[in-house]
Amino acid sequence: MSALEGSLADYLRIRRALGYKLERAEKLLGQFLEHLDRRGEELVTVQSALGWATSASGDLNWRASRLSVVRGFATYLHQLDPAHEIPPADLLPRRPRRATPYLYSDREIETLIAATTVLRGRLRQATYRTLIGLLAVTGMRVGEAIALDRTDIDLRHGVLSVREAKHQKSRELPLHTTAVKALRGYLRVRDHHRPAPDTDALLISPAGTRLIYCNVHSTFRQLRRHAGLRPRSAPCRPRIHDLRHGFAVRTLLEWYRAGVEVQPRLPLLATYLGHVHPRHSYWYLSAAPELMAIAGRRLEHTQGGSQ
Repeated sequence: MSALEGSLADYLRIRRALGYKLERAEKLLGQFLEHLDRRGEELVTVQSALGWATSASGDLNWRASRLSVVRGFATYLHQLDPAHEIPPADLLPRRPRRATPYLYSDREIETLIAATTVLRGRLRQATYRTLIGLLAVTGMRVGEAIALDRTDIDLRHGVLSVREAKHQKSRELPLHTTAVKALRGYLRVRDHHRPAPDTDALLISPAGTRLIYCNVHSTFRQLRRHAGLRPRSAPCRPRIHDLRHGFAVRTLLEWYRAGVEVQPRLPLLATYLGHVHPRHSYWYLSAAPELMAIAGRRLEHTQGGSQ
């Protein structure tokens, strides 16, 4: 192991002790060290960091993200040896950008699930059918679903446990009886094809291993194309993460239509979604025109009654 590789292992261990997961950072920094090794360089310099960050295909934000990952590591290295240079914060600045959620209709979700039949192998089909269904009915993050172990599902009581997710927060999610039934069906298929998998994961690949984040996104793009889903605009493209947005928006719509006070219930939604603070859930209020229209009508009614 080289000195830089040893420093990287220490850096990741320290930051993970503080609660960071760093899966993507570990992969990118490994690639960066390979880049330095090919060039015969043993120090991190602004030039080497910028050259590596801009060598990738993709937009400016992706290159800025790559440089940001190196900047964090370089800051750590600089404390050990000032010869390591820290890329300036204003080098390759990110452009503020937030994707517009693609809110799937019930029909589109059904079409996505039906599209899993194009995947090879019954187990792979069942795994992605279950993954999409879970994301749609629980609002989980993709990473949380991948991280689920079989022991995290209590089918008897209909409860799903999300352990130490983002920001090291854990929570329990109640499941509808239809979701419990679907999970029982998946486990039967899973146990038939992989009675002794190589992982404790709930959702597994045909090889009996835990799903990989990048592979999930790649497979979802395949399903999206087969389902015929198209972008509604440049920033509004059907992403797997939008299943989470859709869950939040549907929940808010149901509350509004039921005539309940939404404001006091937002902390409940924030807890269910695993947000650190309720304010992180407020963004969903502006995610759908229908939500804005209902909120606007309620505001007009309130103001009219106060005059």
